[in-house]
Amino acid sequence: MKEKSNEATPLRPKGDCLLNAPVIDLDLNQQIKDIKAEETWKNSDRNSITLFKSETMRVVLFGMHKNSLLKTHKTKTYITVHNLKGKIKLKTDEQEFILKEGNMAALQPDVPHSVYAEKESFFLLSLAFSK
Repeated sequence: MKEKSNEATPLRPKGDCLLNAPVIDLDLNQQIKDIKAEETWKNSDRNSITLFKSETMRVVLFGMHKNSLLKTHKTKTYITVHNLKGKIKLKTDEQEFILKEGNMAALQPDVPHSVYAEKESFFLLSLAFSK
């Protein structure tokens, strides 16, 4: 397996991070602090960073300001949304879920959904890809 890394950029000066290796150890609280320190967080309604990326899986940490919205969209993959901090509303065509801290939802591929942050929130989005 080839190790994969992100490189630092002007928008993500602390961006040098390992994305794929036999083991990746992350401090999620520090990752949240890092996201909140970036210009994108300060100038936008959300910010995110990919924490792990392989051929079959991706894990992204999302941060959303209070009252921000990820408009309805869908993915071709299975996903999980695991709320770490705050309170988000996950809405599909059929149902609406309030995800408090520690709650998680899983969606099948091609399910239209939106995410609304009822207060400042941070969640892990995991995507599973087929080979």
